Amino acid sequence: MELFRGRATDDDPALEMAVSHALLRGASRGESPGSLRVFRPTRMVAFGRRDTNRPGFPDAAQACRDAGFTPVVRASGGRAVACTSAALVVDHVQRDAESLGGMDHRFEDYGAMLAGVLADFGIDARVGEVPGEYCPGAHSINARGTVKLIGTAQRMVRDAWLFSSVVAYDDVPALQPLLTRVYAALGVDFDPASVGAFAQEAPGVPLETLEQAVIGAYDDRFGLVESTIQHAVLDEAEAMVTDHRV
Repeated sequence: MELFRGRATDDDPALEMAVSHALLRGASRGESPGSLRVFRPTRMVAFGRRDTNRPGFPDAAQACRDAGFTPVVRASGGRAVACTSAALVVDHVQRDAESLGGMDHRFEDYGAMLAGVLADFGIDARVGEVPGEYCPGAHSINARGTVKLIGTAQRMVRDAWLFSSVVAYDDVPALQPLLTRVYAALGVDFDPASVGAFAQEAPGVPLETLEQAVIGAYDDRFGLVESTIQHAVLDEAEAMVTDHRV
């Protein structure tokens, strides 16, 4: 499986979302058997499609801009997720003739794998929803059943799927008030105390070490070969980037 490390652009979160979308389309067409993207995002809030249909979405997007975050629409499902460069976005794209099935199994399987990565650092990592969490889901990865550390989401297309994870490493003081404003505007329940970060649970462990551990877990399963995203993928992403801009 190909491994793509780092952002595809200097500072365009919408294009980053479009690149993963383009990789998913390519897998659907049979151009790639699978790939893993791991990158540290710039300051962004990635909204789900259903967020954009809520009456308060314009106010939520403005709250992001006021706080110095770029609002974007992500390729996968779920609700709004905020992150800074002290985070990891892990996008796993896979060609799969049975892509429209197996969603629950993927949530359980990869959720357990990611929880295992955190547990290796001594974190009491569990799979399950924390009350009041952002982008709530039964397969979030939390610490002690109290704070959310990793959110996961999926998108399925014909013969391919995207499993996207956002690993919060740090910057809780910046994320809590922003998410409070965003979710208030969207009219969705949210408890800022549910926001956690890896650095609070495993102090002193560098982000680089966590990133390598996540990559290592995938490498153990799939055998990763580091590569560079092809120009054709970037061109396709550019063509669809407006779908991810706000």
